Amino acid sequence: MVDPHQELKAVLSEHLSWHGARIGFLAHFLLALLKVRSVNLAELATGFGGTAKVDSHYKRLQRFFRAFEIDQDALARLLVRLVPVGDGPWRLTLDRTNWQFGKTDINFLVLGVAHRGLAVPLFWSVLGKAGNSDTAERIALMERFLKVFGGSRVAALLADREFVGEAWFQWLQHQGMPFHQRLKRDTRVPNSWNRMMRLDQLFGSLRPGGARHLAGRRPVWGCFVHLSALRLADGDFLFIASSGAPQAEALDAYADRWQVETLFGALKSRGFNLEDTHLTDPKRLAKLMGLLALAFAWTYRTGELLHDGPRPIRQKKRCRGPSSPSSVTDSTSSAMPF
Repeated sequence: MVDPHQELKAVLSEHLSWHGARIGFLAHFLLALLKVRSVNLAELATGFGGTAKVDSHYKRLQRFFRAFEIDQDALARLLVRLVPVGDGPWRLTLDRTNWQFGKTDINFLVLGVAHRGLAVPLFWSVLGKAGNSDTAERIALMERFLKVFGGSRVAALLADREFVGEAWFQWLQHQGMPFHQRLKRDTRVPNSWNRMMRLDQLFGSLRPGGARHLAGRRPVWGCFVHLSALRLADGDFLFIASSGAPQAEALDAYADRWQVETLFGALKSRGFNLEDTHLTDPKRLAKLMGLLALAFAWTYRTGELLHDGPRPIRQKKRCRGPSSPSSVTDSTSSAMPF
C-alpha cells in the first residue's frame, strides 16, 4: 500500500532544499490540512496522528510559523511543476482577497497563473492594511515574478478595475508587458471627435450581450491602449483596456480572470477555510499562504490526474465570468455572456 506521507515527502524533497525532518513535518502538515480542511492550528494539530500528543503537534506548528522562513522563489518553481501549467506563456491573474479577524484587516495581494478553471498562486504579499494595493506593492509582486520566470512567460496580465493608475500603466508599458485590464465605467477617454467622454456614455448604445472593439488606440492613464466593451445581461458593462496583445481576444482572455475568484473560494469557504486562521502577523500569514498554495497544488494535481484518467471526474456546473462574444472592430455582436 502506498504511504501518502512518504510519497509526498519524496516529491517535496526533489524541489525543496530542506533537511529531512523539516520536509517530513511539511508533509504531515499538508496531509493534516487535507484531513481537517481548516488552517486553525488547534484543529490542524488533531490531524497529525501518530504517537505524539495533540499538544505537542500544536507547539511544533507554533514554532514553525514563528521561526522558519520559506523561500517563495523556490516555492513558485515547485508550484508550476506540481500542477503542472507548462512552460507558458501564461495568462497571469492579479487580485486581492481580504477579511477581518476581530479588528485586524487581513489583506492578500495574489499573483497567479490561470489554468483549466483555477488560478495557481505563485507570489503574494500581505498588505497589512485595509483597501486596495498601491502601485509600489503591485510592481514589487510583478518584479518577483519577472526575476524568477522572466517576461517571456507572460501571455497577458489580467487585472480587475481596482488596479489602475498612471504610474501602474506606465510601468506595464515600460516592461513591454501585454495586459487586459478592466476599467471603471466613469473612466474618461476621447471619442472620435477628440471630446472626453465616460466609457459608459461612449458605449451606451450597446444592448445586453453586445460587444464592441474601438478602432485604433485611445489614451487611458497616460498610455495608448485598445478599448473593448461588453454589455452584460444585467445591463452592466465590462470595459477592457488592452496593450501589446491582439485586441480581438481581449474579452475572451479577460474571462480567464475569473479563475482567481475560484482559487480564493478553494482557499476559503469551499476548501481550506483560510478565514479560520487566528494568525495576524504579516510574515506568518505569508507562510500560511505558502503552505496552502502547496496543498492546493497537490490536490489540483491529484484531481487533474484522476480526471484525465479512464474514468473522468464528473464536474459540477459553475457560473463563470463574462464570456467574450466574437465581434469585429466597431461592430456589435448579439452573442450572450455565460
